[in-house]
Amino acid sequence: MKTLLPTSTAGSLPKPAWLAKPETLWSPWKLQDEELAEGKRDALRVSLHDQQRAGIDIVSDGEQTRQHFVTTFIEHLSGVDFEQREIVKIRDRYDASVPSVVGPVAREKPVFVEDAKFLRQQTDQPIKWALPGPMTMVDTLYDGHYKSREKLAWEFAKILNQEARDLAAAGVDIIQFDEPAFNVFFDEVNDWGIAALEKAIEGVECETGVHICYGYGIKANTDWKKTLGSEWRQYEEIFPKLQASNIDIVSLECQNSHVPMELIELIRGKKVMVGAIDVATNTIETPEEVAATLRKALQFVDADKLYPCTNCGMTPLSRQVAQGKLKALSAGAAIVRQELAR
Repeated sequence: MKTLLPTSTAGSLPKPAWLAKPETLWSPWKLQDEELAEGKRDALRVSLHDQQRAGIDIVSDGEQTRQHFVTTFIEHLSGVDFEQREIVKIRDRYDASVPSVVGPVAREKPVFVEDAKFLRQQTDQPIKWALPGPMTMVDTLYDGHYKSREKLAWEFAKILNQEARDLAAAGVDIIQFDEPAFNVFFDEVNDWGIAALEKAIEGVECETGVHICYGYGIKANTDWKKTLGSEWRQYEEIFPKLQASNIDIVSLECQNSHVPMELIELIRGKKVMVGAIDVATNTIETPEEVAATLRKALQFVDADKLYPCTNCGMTPLSRQVAQGKLKALSAGAAIVRQELAR
């Protein structure tokens, strides 16, 4: 990126009311068949326009074509039965009814590549595309076939690698793997999680990143955060091994969190997407509040490697609030940009 402190979003953005129920996580579609396909493309255009109007530098699809950041990808794979459901505990926090792995998992055709090509046709700006990470995929299913989280993660990593290579060939500039599970299963992350992530990025000819946050602002997550004490040091458990990995960018939650900013020092040398927008509140940050977060981060990451971002996706927020937050992100980055230019 030639732009200093290039801004981006961590993932999802609110969908238009004619496509899905507003301010609702994982809402069912309101359209069907060809109307749904056309509606998704229109929503992608609107999301892109909203990002551009807010001054976002690295744009995305806003995840307009998917209901869920993990299962929408899994729906397109063989070996997973969405009718045969089981109750599992997601990230050790809440119970959910999830599909079952019933046989060898495989990707029979590209999942998001046509959507990525469509986004690429709409803009000359750098684009980022999010995929679920292998460990988070494993944590969102019941495995009745492999009976090993590590083995299943490795198979998913190979599938994700196929998708990532195709996305890069379609013109995507950054592929981000969402791994909120990295903030929970520390032993597994260090034993095989980062290795699986590296398999997913093997030979991918664009920049790659991993997004590790404390989740959407849903009650299960906010209740969990209340148990974490005055300092959230989860990143400390995995940063040393992540720093030694081949991943280019690490995306973190920083705004209104209790993450000690000095932990970023543990990934010195990596590009860091610093979450400077809290997605668990409707309160719109001021540009100065964003700037303050970025200034703190600059003590531990070089300016040419700092990418201002949101903490997580913003699907549960209203479009008006999300737009205000994006504008604040851009304005806050501009303040610090000017300070660095003096």
